[in-house]
Amino acid sequence: MRVMTAMAALLPISGLPLRFRLPMAASLLAGLAYLLLAPLLGIPANIVVKGSGVALIALAALQLPATGARWLAAVMALGALGDMLLEVPGLFIAGAGSFAAGHVVAIAFYLRHRRRGTTLADRALAAALLAFGVLMPPLLTPASLPYGLAMIYAVLLCGMAGSLWLSRFPRMAAIGAIGFVLSDTLLVYRMGGRTLLGPELDGALVWASYFGGQWLIALGVARGLLARQAHG
Repeated sequence: MRVMTAMAALLPISGLPLRFRLPMAASLLAGLAYLLLAPLLGIPANIVVKGSGVALIALAALQLPATGARWLAAVMALGALGDMLLEVPGLFIAGAGSFAAGHVVAIAFYLRHRRRGTTLADRALAAALLAFGVLMPPLLTPASLPYGLAMIYAVLLCGMAGSLWLSRFPRMAAIGAIGFVLSDTLLVYRMGGRTLLGPELDGALVWASYFGGQWLIALGVARGLLARQAHG
């Protein structure tokens, strides 16, 4: 507990409730553990370690004394379930489906918090993200993946990032969502047998950009929800 409290004091989560900061700090340890230990673990342990990182973020969201926290917790819980299902042989589509459901929930949530007076540049970026979701599947989807499902997933993923960019939540949340998009893009790229920096480094980059993205999304949304509640 002392280690978690010390980490929580050092991380950029000051001003947030301690009961939120502690599981967020623990989630970073879990995410780092998966990054370092995944090649050494068998399937059962990998499932638990991989899922625990985002599951702890979901737990942190449930500790927020703010309206809307359960929406954030649901998004993260579906992400944690997706993480675990992807590690089970034969359940890749089910894992992707869990993430897709999370994106649907996230889009509905972020649209409820759309920022007033969005600029033309903001709308252009959101449109560019959605266009990327349409264009990425025909360029990168390997033959092993159903093309139609890949298209639906990519549009939902990029729609999630675009709706978060247009929301009133702090920009760190939208930057995290863009990291999520980059992670899944590299994942699909790798599934086609291609490499960017090498198999090991690519795998580390996929996880770091995904997990870091989820962490930033949760942190930004939490700050936004608490600020909104404080101002009525």
